[in-house]
Amino acid sequence: MAQQLGYRVVGTIKAIKGTCSAGHKVGDSFELSGYSSDGLCGFLYHSIYPYLIMLQFGGGFPAEWGDPDVVEMDCLDKFNLVTIELRRIRE
Repeated sequence: MAQQLGYRVVGTIKAIKGTCSAGHKVGDSFELSGYSSDGLCGFLYHSIYPYLIMLQFGGGFPAEWGDPDVVEMDCLDKFNLVTIELRRIRE
């Protein structure tokens, strides 16, 4: 297996309004990277990909916006809204 580049990023399902068609549940957690969706729904992975890459490779948001290592994103399906938190792990 290839060596992982950059930081680890963990995605955690924080909320679901409706029914997730991929079967994700609140509290589900995923090891995410530009190389692996770890079983996360493809639609949600597609939505979060730019932010995932930013966190994985050291980018961040201004401190005034909150924690530069964390971002919450929503699924494309607005009728069955799934919210995921992406968290960069600094080890």
